[in-house]
Amino acid sequence: MNDILIRVEHLGKLYRIGEREPYKTLRDSLARSFRKTFSRNRQRFRGSENGQYIWALKDVSFEVSRGEVVGIIGRNGAGKSTLLKVLSRITQPTEGYAEIYGRVGSLLEVGTGFHTELTGRENIYLSAAILGMRKREIDRKFDEVVRFAEIGKFIDTPLKYYSSGMQVRLGFAVAAHLEPEILLVDEVLAVGDTAFQKKCLGKIGEITKEGRTVLFVSHNMAAIQNLCQRCILLESGRTAVEGDTSKVIAEYLGGNGKGVVSDLKSRKDRRGNGLIRFESVSFHRESGETACTFLSGEDLLIRLRYSMTQQLFSGTAVLVGLGVDDMFGDPLFQCTNELTGEIQQDWPANGEVICRIPRMPLPRGSYTLNIFLSVGGVIADWVTNAATFEVENADYYGTGRNPQPSHSRFLVPHSWSIERIVRST
Repeated sequence: MNDILIRVEHLGKLYRIGEREPYKTLRDSLARSFRKTFSRNRQRFRGSENGQYIWALKDVSFEVSRGEVVGIIGRNGAGKSTLLKVLSRITQPTEGYAEIYGRVGSLLEVGTGFHTELTGRENIYLSAAILGMRKREIDRKFDEVVRFAEIGKFIDTPLKYYSSGMQVRLGFAVAAHLEPEILLVDEVLAVGDTAFQKKCLGKIGEITKEGRTVLFVSHNMAAIQNLCQRCILLESGRTAVEGDTSKVIAEYLGGNGKGVVSDLKSRKDRRGNGLIRFESVSFHRESGETACTFLSGEDLLIRLRYSMTQQLFSGTAVLVGLGVDDMFGDPLFQCTNELTGEIQQDWPANGEVICRIPRMPLPRGSYTLNIFLSVGGVIADWVTNAATFEVENADYYGTGRNPQPSHSRFLVPHSWSIERIVRST
């Protein structure tokens, strides 16, 4: 029991669409708690029926032990940030409960807990005091926080003059260095520059080695894989999968369109003016057979079916391309008709555009496809995680040997030879 620092039981959070959660006085809270007994069930039923309410979280349960690093993943709107806000006591749950044992440090959004009229120095003391730190403890850690945040010469400048990146650096430095027993980190690190992101991930790694507990929300699957022993996948506010990090990541990536044909007509998370829209993606072997698993070195054909909302002017050039990411979301390569000089004009109103990748240069693994179209330099359609395909090892080099996926991200044709060197005497 003493080793459980976070216990979440049947947690739920109901929001009314278009309504902000108001700040409450003590009198309001007492009156509201009295009314809940009589009105909550009726309101929920009526709200669900007419579509005015949405469950950001529903029936979420899990436990986190001392020293565990648990990743929370899921698509946008899955409820990840809401979960951390409930655990940070920023918002109250509608049902269920969460028990937290220990001092909590939170980094949820840019500037959370900071006052923009106060200086960086004053905000460090304010934020640390909220975390329950005594002044002498803050004094002891102050120089280390400032040094990590890299804002030394701006420490006495009001926060309203800081860039978002500077605020992130200061916020993370305070949360990570003032020794909370539990650290809650949202995807806010994506705001910082690449060097600082690596620095933050390294600091989180140090924190985990010190035996502190971390809940880490991120879309960076490589960071989740490297830092987290266990992972929770949220879908539409509910726990979809919980367990070993690698298996949960594979389930998450596989659930984004894994199959022979990926239908894109109903996808809402897309960008562009819609002049041309992708309708489906399908993978094919050279023979024309549809498939979702291929062998290293095999030819891959990707068919992108599209439709136009209006016919283009004659001679209009259309740029089409695709990008392939690994299972961690890191980009591997990009293919476009601009790179190959095959920009074609006078596209039919409905059709398929085909990309052929000879001798698939990828080792065994799961890969994600991102696709895009632009007309006249303006994005018409851009769909990320449009489909997923698998690659299995094969005899790419004709020797019966292949590198381990952890040793090589690409299979590159190559050869070796030896030349004699004659040394002069």
